[in-house]
Amino acid sequence: MTAWIDTHCHLDAPEFDADRSAVRREAMVQGVGHCVIPAVERSNWDTVRLLAHQHGDSYALGIHPLYTGRAGDGDVALLEQVLAQHHADPRLVAIGEIGLDYFVPGLDPVRQEQFYRAQLQLARRFDLPVILHVRRSADKLLKGLRDLPVRGGIAHAFNGSLQQAQAFIGLGFKLGFGGAMTYDRALQLRRLAAELPEEALVLETDAPDIPPHWLYSTAAQRAEGQPQGRNAPAELPRIAEALAELRGLSLAALARATTANACAALPRLAPLLALRGAKGVDAVQNEIEE
Repeated sequence: MTAWIDTHCHLDAPEFDADRSAVRREAMVQGVGHCVIPAVERSNWDTVRLLAHQHGDSYALGIHPLYTGRAGDGDVALLEQVLAQHHADPRLVAIGEIGLDYFVPGLDPVRQEQFYRAQLQLARRFDLPVILHVRRSADKLLKGLRDLPVRGGIAHAFNGSLQQAQAFIGLGFKLGFGGAMTYDRALQLRRLAAELPEEALVLETDAPDIPPHWLYSTAAQRAEGQPQGRNAPAELPRIAEALAELRGLSLAALARATTANACAALPRLAPLLALRGAKGVDAVQNEIEE
């Protein structure tokens, strides 16, 4: 079976509270051998770390821009302490999810940027890559990266221009593609997915968010009582099929390329993948069930 890495999965989200282990087990059955679980705020730093250890996955620690409004002024200092405490943990692969969001109304852009730059400083101190939230903020994020260079990482759910994509790539970043790419109307995004260098791409779900087209319910359908489909890491192979079709690649070739890219973006991944491979799928599934 083709093996995949979901480089962005919020497995700790409340949408998975009722069946989290089953969700992870089904992803394993579908060939998703590894998930990267990014944190979003102080309250879930321990949660993502424990989940990564429980399921043989990896995690990132950070403060998401959407949570900066309720983050305390001392949370960056606390994050620094937690990173120092767990820096030797091989499953801690990045600082994230961090970044800027100029789409959601009501967020203080100055406060967002303060948290973003402070966390870039932590990435520099601990020599870790970053997982970036990029929504109508690519140019500002790039300016921060030029001012405070880090060792690369992933621009999650990238949906910018070709020039912005090239700028992130030039700074050592890979670009995350997921469910949004599966919509026929996403012309610019699909064009980027088809034409960007192969070595720039990684796959992700952002589960439970950004559902692919086969899970999406329109506003009218939701008004009639049809629920929005919950995205999950088990959807990644089908998302990968969409990318493989756009690029004219076999699934096996795409899996090899995106796995290599994920390991390049997050260097601590490679030893974890080797460990999981040595254990075998049955052993890993038993761990998840336990």
